[in-house]
Amino acid sequence: MVETADFNARNIEEFRANHGQLGGGFAGAPVLLLHTVGARSGAARVNPMMYLADQDRYLVFASKAGSDRNPDWYYNLLARPEVSIEVGDNVVAVRAVELRGAERDTAFAEQARRYPGFAGYQRKTQRVIPVVALIPTGEGTAPADRTERTSS
Repeated sequence: MVETADFNARNIEEFRANHGQLGGGFAGAPVLLLHTVGARSGAARVNPMMYLADQDRYLVFASKAGSDRNPDWYYNLLARPEVSIEVGDNVVAVRAVELRGAERDTAFAEQARRYPGFAGYQRKTQRVIPVVALIPTGEGTAPADRTERTSS
C-alpha cells in the first residue's frame, strides 16, 4: 500500500507540474486525476488513472492491475458518484455511472485494443473489470486542493 501511495504521489506531482502529461510507462497515454471521498473514511482521495475519451465522457477502468479485488476508488464512486477530475490543467465536476452489458464490453475492448495491458489485466482475474463513465455535470469547481491523500 505504501509503495502504491508513493507511486501515485509521484505521478500526481508530475501530472500537475507538466499540465497533465506523464512520462515513463504513461508517456503519451491519456491520464486524469480522479478526486473521490472515501466511502468509509470520508477522507479526500486522488488517484491518477488512464482514461478513454468517449464523446463528452471520460471512461475509466477499475482494473487494479488484474487484482481479484476492485480498487478502493471504485467503491468510493459507488458510494458518492458526484466527484471531480483533473484533465490537463482543468478541473471538471462529473457524475460517475457504471457501464453495463454490451456498452461496457465495447468500451473495455477498445481500451484493450489501444493499450493491450488492459487485456492482460482481465486475463489475470476472474472478475469482470468494471468500466465507469465520468460524465461532466456542467457545474463549476474550484481549483483542486493539492493536499488530498493518494490511495490505490
